[in-house]
Amino acid sequence: MGKLSDGAASMGQSDGRKASRIKNPRDFWSGLMFLVIGASFAIGSTAYRFGYSAKPGPGYFPFGLGILLALLGVLILVKSLGKTSGKGEAVGAFAWRPLLMLAAAVVFFGVSLKWLGLLITMPLLVILSSLAGKEFRWGEVILNATIITLGSWAIFIWGLELQMPIKPWFMLP
Repeated sequence: MGKLSDGAASMGQSDGRKASRIKNPRDFWSGLMFLVIGASFAIGSTAYRFGYSAKPGPGYFPFGLGILLALLGVLILVKSLGKTSGKGEAVGAFAWRPLLMLAAAVVFFGVSLKWLGLLITMPLLVILSSLAGKEFRWGEVILNATIITLGSWAIFIWGLELQMPIKPWFMLP
């Protein structure tokens, strides 16, 4: 019998082939997360009326987005797998602060929109969301808040004519 190479011996293989491993654990877990969330949304949307292309129902759009997200997850997941002889990139510690800050910002938006209106709540949402990151620059945040607020007004109030408060309750006639 021939002598085993160090890599093959450590992997328990005697023919010198490279082991099938996860090349990039970050991509693996990201792909798995996208796949699970996308499939969950697609399955959950089947409880609603689906409709058809000319007249979509409430389940049509979430189903399509769920399928697209699940397909993206599969692509990322497959890309992360393969043959490798080295160690993959390690997954770091879970970033709790950004997750909690973003969740708090969205909850704040949902709760306060009725009383503060879109013109105050949307900039506050952008500012609170920006605090989740490590790089916070007031100039960029104010510019983003302005663009997003004006865009939201143009799309939802002016374009779609949705009925939501624009100004705070104390400024209403």
